[in-house]
Amino acid sequence: MEPKTPSLALTLIACLLLLPLFSHARILTNSPSSTPASRVAFLQHLKGCHKGDKLNDIPKLKAYLHKFGYLDDYTNQTSPSNNHYFDGRLENALKTYQANYHLNVTGAMDSATVASMMTPRCGVADIVNGTNYMQTRRRHGTGRLHAVSHYSFFRGNPRWRASKTKLSYQILPGMPEEAVAPVARAFQTWAENTQFEFRRDDHAELADIKIGFFSGYHGDTGSFDGPGGSLAHSSPPKSGLLHFDSEETWAVGSVQKAFDVETVALHEIGHILGLMHSSVPTAIMYPAVGDGVTKELSRDDVHGFRALYKV
Repeated sequence: MEPKTPSLALTLIACLLLLPLFSHARILTNSPSSTPASRVAFLQHLKGCHKGDKLNDIPKLKAYLHKFGYLDDYTNQTSPSNNHYFDGRLENALKTYQANYHLNVTGAMDSATVASMMTPRCGVADIVNGTNYMQTRRRHGTGRLHAVSHYSFFRGNPRWRASKTKLSYQILPGMPEEAVAPVARAFQTWAENTQFEFRRDDHAELADIKIGFFSGYHGDTGSFDGPGGSLAHSSPPKSGLLHFDSEETWAVGSVQKAFDVETVALHEIGHILGLMHSSVPTAIMYPAVGDGVTKELSRDDVHGFRALYKV
């Protein structure tokens, strides 16, 4: 007997049922340029350079390391003509960066170091006022059973007061509507692992956390740099802000050449709660994340929160 051909109606129903499976991961925003040039593309030109070299892109490398806390304000300590030299201060800054990111500590721009620096990341610095948060080590556990965690806190351990466990957040004008749900899921994930509750409140005077998409300089202490480089930044307690770089390509889920809103939001909410960066690559508080990558909270993240809030 010939098998029956499915009716058109049944075929359409099957397609509609399968549609969510194929549309779960999707692009939300596109960079203004169809082929955007990464602001850290210059790093490719520095591959192989080392102390003693003089290259046109070295000032950009110094600016990158200065932005994330590895190099003091070199513009006040050397003449413009010397900015192009790969000097001892730059070599030491690179060694610190390499140690933080578990790379071979060579002090030179080897392939692994260039690749690491070109991975987009959080805009919050790794070293602030001389404190290297990526090198924090804490032991937890009792007796002979203990583990070493790599989470860290902001200087002074700022946190929300014990009676302030219900935080409100405001979605600022201009944020893509499809980005709201991934951010809400990120808040829910933190709520499930902490004593905090989060609710949306779009009244600016009342919200504890303000969330939006911005480009370039937008009035706070940080400035976005376009495609590549810094993806987002946020503030520690008790000044809640969460800003995404609108010039990046954002997505829901794993999409190549795009960044998952929920993953980045999870990281930035960690800052808002008081966590600084972790040196554990699997932790949500690790500073860098590649395109197409999705992540969840790790044990290191949860241990860090519990240690900060003593719960």
